[in-house]
Amino acid sequence: MAESEAMRAECERIFNRFDCNGDGKISLSELENALHALGSSSPEEVRRRMSEIDKDGNGFISLDELCEFQRANPDLMKEVCKRL
Repeated sequence: MAESEAMRAECERIFNRFDCNGDGKISLSELENALHALGSSSPEEVRRRMSEIDKDGNGFISLDELCEFQRANPDLMKEVCKRL
């Protein structure tokens, strides 16, 4: 598996873990639950991460947006993977 395919697969795994209701997008409350489980529960932190990842501003994180965030922040995403 090529590195980009492996990164995409890992991103999909994380996305599916955070997308609790399986609707194909991560809502603010799903992100809040995920970050809380990872040890970050500040409402300000949750809102900051949402605005950082949700590039189209629709209030949800798509798989593509999460993968783009992963490419831009590989070390942070590696830390998330360790905690899952």
